[in-house]
Amino acid sequence: MAASLEFPDRPVRLNAVLGAPLSRWLWLVKWILVVPHFVVLFFLWITFTAVSVVAFFAILFTERYPRALFDFNLGVLRWSWRVAYYSYSALGTDRYPPFSLGEEPEYPTRLDIAYPERLSRGLVLVKWWLLAIPHYVVIGFFLGGVRLGWWTGGLVGVLTLIAAVIMAFTEKYPRDLFDLILGLNRWCLRVVAYAALMTDVYPPFRLDMGGTEPAGRAES
Repeated sequence: MAASLEFPDRPVRLNAVLGAPLSRWLWLVKWILVVPHFVVLFFLWITFTAVSVVAFFAILFTERYPRALFDFNLGVLRWSWRVAYYSYSALGTDRYPPFSLGEEPEYPTRLDIAYPERLSRGLVLVKWWLLAIPHYVVIGFFLGGVRLGWWTGGLVGVLTLIAAVIMAFTEKYPRDLFDLILGLNRWCLRVVAYAALMTDVYPPFRLDMGGTEPAGRAES
């Protein structure tokens, strides 16, 4: 979390290390292996929605997102992203994701969101629907609209499938493809954090590619 606070104009920070070596064929069965996570996450996301509603009214009346609620929702996002990174949003690691809401700094990917001391009462009324609509259109293309059997996920899913096929034949995950997939996921997670009322910083319309968050540049 401390790294996020150093860059207040970049409150959502995603970093990932590409696993090496990666199995040529494990990706074929990861959809079975993550079923226990999906069961738990189903209930966690119901709770996430309820917590977000409570946070909405807390921000509206106090300009603060209660820290305990923020930490819980951040934990749900972290857990979800680790499962997505392991499975069909990236296939970036073969290390099984932990059943955890915590930071898990030893896992090869990490999501951080800086805790906001104050949030706008006015923005909380409109940012999650009206202001986020242009981003919803973009990430809808990234994440939805394509179904190939059990493989779903729009552009991200298609690119991940391409990476899987290349790995099956070459045992290598193309680095440029990995960087692009991480950039698409980074964009989506920034929008999720904004729509979930966890930041007032509007997500940039920019594809920051690569496994490492571009920390060295100021926001344009």
